[in-house]
Amino acid sequence: MEEMEEELKCPVCGSFYREPIILPCSHNLCQACARNILVQTPESESPQSRRASGSGVSDYDYLDLDKMSLYSEADSGYGSYGGFASAPTTPCQKSPNGVRVFPPAMPPPPTHLSPALAPVPRNSCITCPQCHRSLILDDRGLRGFPKNRVLEGVIDRYQQSKAAALKCQLCEKAPKEATVMCEQCDVFYCDPCRLRCHPPRGPLAKHRLVPPAQGRVSRRLSPRKVSTCTDHELENHSMYCVQCKMPVCYQCLEEGKHSSHEVKALGAMWKLHKNQLSQALNGLSDRAKEAKEFLVQLRNMVQQIQENSVEFEACLVAQCDALIDALNRRKAQLLARVNKEHEHKLKVVRDQISHCTVKLRQTTGLMEYCLEVIKENDPSGFLQISDALIRRVHLTEDQWGKGTLTPRMTTDFDLSLDNSPLLQSIHQLDFVQVKARIPATPILQLEECCTHNNSATLSWKQPPLSTVPADGYILELDDGSGGQFREVYVGKETMCTVDGLHFNSTYNARVKAFNKTGVSPYSKTLVLQTSEVAWFAFDPGSAHSDIIFSNDNLTVTCSSYDDRVVLGKTGFSKGVHYWELTIDRYDNHPDPAFGVARMDVMKDVMLGKDDKAWAMYVDNNRSWFMHNNSHTNRTEGGITKGATIGVLLDLNRKTLTFFINDEQQGPIAFENVEGMFFPAVSLNRNVQVTLHTGLPVPDFYSSRASIA
Repeated sequence: MEEMEEELKCPVCGSFYREPIILPCSHNLCQACARNILVQTPESESPQSRRASGSGVSDYDYLDLDKMSLYSEADSGYGSYGGFASAPTTPCQKSPNGVRVFPPAMPPPPTHLSPALAPVPRNSCITCPQCHRSLILDDRGLRGFPKNRVLEGVIDRYQQSKAAALKCQLCEKAPKEATVMCEQCDVFYCDPCRLRCHPPRGPLAKHRLVPPAQGRVSRRLSPRKVSTCTDHELENHSMYCVQCKMPVCYQCLEEGKHSSHEVKALGAMWKLHKNQLSQALNGLSDRAKEAKEFLVQLRNMVQQIQENSVEFEACLVAQCDALIDALNRRKAQLLARVNKEHEHKLKVVRDQISHCTVKLRQTTGLMEYCLEVIKENDPSGFLQISDALIRRVHLTEDQWGKGTLTPRMTTDFDLSLDNSPLLQSIHQLDFVQVKARIPATPILQLEECCTHNNSATLSWKQPPLSTVPADGYILELDDGSGGQFREVYVGKETMCTVDGLHFNSTYNARVKAFNKTGVSPYSKTLVLQTSEVAWFAFDPGSAHSDIIFSNDNLTVTCSSYDDRVVLGKTGFSKGVHYWELTIDRYDNHPDPAFGVARMDVMKDVMLGKDDKAWAMYVDNNRSWFMHNNSHTNRTEGGITKGATIGVLLDLNRKTLTFFINDEQQGPIAFENVEGMFFPAVSLNRNVQVTLHTGLPVPDFYSSRASIA
């Protein structure tokens, strides 16, 4: 039970949880601590202002992500991702558990109300001190978070088993021993807090104060509070929403946001999740058993290393004594080498023992906590934390995976003393030890390395006289702008093609070999230049099934009267790109659309109907720009058979412009376009178009861009 204590303590105050609430990230906080770490945010970031502007999507608004530049798979072959942003810039401090927390915007005034009922400042933000995930509170404040009744029950049982003295629940720092309990407020007070927060006058004069021990008994005998719905506080939980993974009440099902979700009986899901947690604990229990056996093995290794060390020293001394005075000067040096190896082995094994002991203590604590949670009879309270516990149990089990329970050091000393040399060679006497051998530096085969479009092919080999085999190779490229190198290939092959690079960019490439012993030095750096313009065709793999391809996938039409979408094979995220489409057939005045789209754009509607496409659709008289089904900039001038549509995507200036027969159609169609885009067309059976690529940017646009 002692190892479970860390699970029962608040990461902010370091004491046992008092009236714990569950944050959306599944971590817990005391209600008082949650209030203490609230900070106020600007009015523009409040849930009310977001809902008023139409940008709010949930009851709790997470702070915007600090979006980082992303290299998509089709763009560079590797990527980096951003995480949740911190709370607003505020000096932070450390809790007793070492977790960084944010101080309150202003000291809360003294009040006898519970933290959940005390008023919360407008536009308050709270940051989880464990995962640093931040969110802005809605009008309900802290009342919008469910209370963790199961955790309260586990803490009560744990404190009773430890026979701990009851502490005051209102002391701000080190809680003093409680002297009374108010049966109506259900709060333990020390004398100073009772005089300050519960004076014997007014309505509080009728409250009944009892000794703490009697209060503990009456609290234990009183019926457990039933968890109520956070959206409808007067309703008890009656069902479980499978989609949101939370208990709900009948009003949520009739008029709330769960009305269209799949729900199941609370009792059935309670039993199901208890069974899942029990099964997960079985696997973790096996890991814990293996860890205990592994610790025994490591402790035996310590004894074995000690014994082997003594034996090796005795052998070494015997050999050195046989060589008398000639070996005496050398003996001290050799013993120092042995002692150094001895200390190294002990250090490695002891470090592993320490690490494994800490991990086992944490695992055992989690197991005991989970077993106590399983004993709870509150279905809704259990279901509020069961998913998080199941994930933690599986994660902890995975951390005991392959390699964790394997000794990092052998008990044997890989040293051998050669006593055969003659006395005149004693000064050359040394240990014989096999030296580690790493593979030789690979050689890039320049005659086989090349670039095509936005792809690069590299080939390498081991030096002809190399005798150390390589287990594999690591190929690295920079970002095309002189940035840091990143791994793009790891394997046994000696040739690799890297797709999705930037056009008109210079890349640096290098390769190194590795085996079980180590890694070789890098090869010489090879400079690669990608194509200045893009050559590509339409992509049959991602197109709608009604699209008909011909002319090596450069010409497309459709078998349906409805609009269907087809994308180009190459995506762009950097540079300036221009391509054209000629109208080969145009019957009955349809509205084909031309532009760019994301890879996951809808393929069975006109281009621009969703938020994944930016397009111009045009008939025989006029055109419109469309994105997310919003039509703008009606412009006179249409298309006929033989017309040419030009599309210019300038990702340096983040603009998209359209042309008809070499004349710009309307103003700049779209601005602030960022990310990965694929050329796109939507058409029906009345239209046939042919794609023309590898075209330079129009001269008049280049001149305008240089002037700007």
